[in-house]
Amino acid sequence: MNDLWEQMREKKALDDTLRAGIVAEFGTRGTKALDAIDGQRVKKYLDFFVVSGSTGEYVVSENVCTCRDFAFRQKPCWHLIAVRIAEATGLFETIDSWYQENWKK
Repeated sequence: MNDLWEQMREKKALDDTLRAGIVAEFGTRGTKALDAIDGQRVKKYLDFFVVSGSTGEYVVSENVCTCRDFAFRQKPCWHLIAVRIAEATGLFETIDSWYQENWKK
């Protein structure tokens, strides 16, 4: 598994082999994470990563996600996997503001 993340960091891209490895390792959650990457739904604010899901936005910080799946299982949800992929590849949108300030509006 570490080799998969190392390959992503080296390539800064997702080829078919890496995509297959993500799906093999994480199943449906991996597929959803890749869909989020492909749909450009991972954003890096000054304070957090935020992933847009089908029912809202989820904050991911330090291997913790605000979604109900993560709260219940305490294991990586697809939002967290998407952020890990985004961090390894650089495939995220950078937002030059604080999410907490935008959230309050």
